[in-house]
Amino acid sequence: MAGAIIENMSTKKLVIVGVILLVFQAFSFMVGGLIAPSPTTAVHYLATKCVDTVKHHQSTKWFMPWGPNQCDKIRDFDEAMSKKIEANNIVFAVHIPLPNKEMSPWFQFMLVILQFDIAFKMYNQIDDGALATIDVGLAYRDDTLGEWTEMAHSIEQRKLSCNFTTTKTYENEGRYYECDLLPFMELGNVAHKYYLLNIRLPVSERKKINVGIGEIKDIRLVGIHQNGGFTKVWFAMKTFLTPSILIILVWYWRRITLMMRPPVLLEKVIFALGLCMTFINIPVEWFSVGFNWTWMLLFGDIRQGIFYAMLLSFWIIFCGEHLMDQMERNHFSIYWKQVGPIVFGSFCLFIFDMCERGVQLKNPFYSIWASDVGTELAMAFIIVAGICACLYFLFLCFMVFQVFRNISGKRSSLPAMSKARRLHYEGLIFRFKFLMLVTLTCAAMTVIFFIISQVNEGHWHWGDYTVQVNSAFFTGIYGMWNLYVFAIMFLYAPSHKRYGDEQSRGDAGASGEDIQLTTTITHVDGPTEIYKLTGKEAQE
Repeated sequence: MAGAIIENMSTKKLVIVGVILLVFQAFSFMVGGLIAPSPTTAVHYLATKCVDTVKHHQSTKWFMPWGPNQCDKIRDFDEAMSKKIEANNIVFAVHIPLPNKEMSPWFQFMLVILQFDIAFKMYNQIDDGALATIDVGLAYRDDTLGEWTEMAHSIEQRKLSCNFTTTKTYENEGRYYECDLLPFMELGNVAHKYYLLNIRLPVSERKKINVGIGEIKDIRLVGIHQNGGFTKVWFAMKTFLTPSILIILVWYWRRITLMMRPPVLLEKVIFALGLCMTFINIPVEWFSVGFNWTWMLLFGDIRQGIFYAMLLSFWIIFCGEHLMDQMERNHFSIYWKQVGPIVFGSFCLFIFDMCERGVQLKNPFYSIWASDVGTELAMAFIIVAGICACLYFLFLCFMVFQVFRNISGKRSSLPAMSKARRLHYEGLIFRFKFLMLVTLTCAAMTVIFFIISQVNEGHWHWGDYTVQVNSAFFTGIYGMWNLYVFAIMFLYAPSHKRYGDEQSRGDAGASGEDIQLTTTITHVDGPTEIYKLTGKEAQE
């Protein structure tokens, strides 16, 4: 039988292929480490306190903190009290970006985090469970002299979580509370050059609005966006890898269809994995540079979720097909207990994403982290997702151990073979075990990447915006996925080389055990000799 390329390719050529893949893997890490800047940048903003007089008190007016049409400003609230300016007439204005800079579509997304500077006063302390009501508007324009166009407006509530580290006495009045950062806004794309935020803190003692929130002195924002340099490197990688995976995918399936037998489950799953890799590779993000597509961030999450589900399912089926006997294997329904939880978990990821980023398509100020229940659910989700990822990896290690034990049971037949065929099968077993170890390494790196990505995104919301993952990790893992899928499709493609024919010419004196080993499995269809041998061993 012809077998697969992983079996029939000479060791020298296989080593060359492995070295080339290893070089590309190292290059993918170096691209992120040496060429690309850090994935994200955090920029700090201090809101300017503008005065909105009664005659101009209207929602259509936008207050600029600086520039030719800047607003009437006050330094602090003491000045407002001396001028008898009410709190409802004070507007906190923030221009994004800083003066003499521009935003760019290459930034891809913008996440804004809010922090209050609250001074301690004995007569105006922060109540337990205090809620800050924020009336916020967002506008944009693309030139410095144009009119501002409203993009979004909302009235949001954020729960204050502040601690006063010293004793609450009159001597310590004026000291600041230590307040947690609050999620404020997220945009799925950055299609305009300039953005303007106008924030009001309306006060109504009768309605208990913004009562018991302390003496707010300033509002600080932290704007986080993707670095344009990293985006260009990321797009370049996708543009290069898309045709590479697509070509090997077409080549692989063409070889499968040329065979006399129908494709088995393992071959179909490899093809599906290649399709998902191609789907996540297609650089549709290029369109986000020229079009105002606010849904690109959500679409990217959906694509990555589909790939995660397919990759994790593939590893289960890949190991399982080398454990099942011939009666059970090649049936997708056998794996519902393992693949079902993966699909369910991916669906939960999708629902979680839709609950936040789906709503943010209409209201960029919405955040699931804004409420106690939402924060607890989000935190629980991140923790459970991390635990499930670790449990999955442990289960995969157990399956690989079972596969190795299954193959080792077949080694008892090797001493009875002729030397040439024994060496051949020992080589096949070594190659397969090496591939399984590479699979485990890839799985471990994927689990680590998933957990770090979830924790990193959570840090942006729950307080530590300085946490960053090096660009080399992103480009390296992404390159690893592509190289792994490329290697699987290449190595498991049917080979044109016929080892059995060559051996029959050069090894006419094969023993009876040798003939029995090769002929009793000829009725078993499969991509490789190891696949057939493990199926026969399980059947026995």
